[in-house]
Amino acid sequence: MLDNFWFNVRYGIDHILNVYAYHHLLFLIVLSVPFLFKDWKRLLLLVSLFTLGHTLSLLMAVYGIIKVNLKLIDFLIPLIILVVALYNVFTAGKKATSEKIGILFLSSLFFGLVHGLGFVGLFSKHINQTIGKLVALLELALGIELGQLIAAFIVVFLGFLCQTIFRFSKRDWVVVLSAVVVGVLIPMLINNGLFA
Repeated sequence: MLDNFWFNVRYGIDHILNVYAYHHLLFLIVLSVPFLFKDWKRLLLLVSLFTLGHTLSLLMAVYGIIKVNLKLIDFLIPLIILVVALYNVFTAGKKATSEKIGILFLSSLFFGLVHGLGFVGLFSKHINQTIGKLVALLELALGIELGQLIAAFIVVFLGFLCQTIFRFSKRDWVVVLSAVVVGVLIPMLINNGLFA
């Protein structure tokens, strides 16, 4: 029982921190980059909203409540990240983080919903039928939450280092990191098979 629990939790952590499926990391970068350590409650809420959306859509897809068009999902994932990254670029230094939280809440929840649909195929192959889909899904959700918290902490910590040791302004840190993510996403969108 404990082996299955840890296996599913670790699978969720690996799913987020997998450098080969780097769109998670890109999203966590653009989601976390505007925040400082003092904003940890807001960031925790944003990360948890992603996990909630991911779990709900995966639950609905696994139980056959909704069907997915994987080409559309593969297009929406980088598009949502692009929207948040561009939002960061155009609002960096103009608004307080507390004012930006609304769009980040919605994008985090929506990205979780969309991404959960894209994960249905992998999760269906992974699931251990002896413990049931729901238990495996909840254990996976715990792993996803932990993986995201690790990634978000790293982004905030790097921001702290760059802003205190290397004297980057917060605005420059947000703009540069978000612009790099935009540069990575554009080829993903151009090469997407949705319009092929």
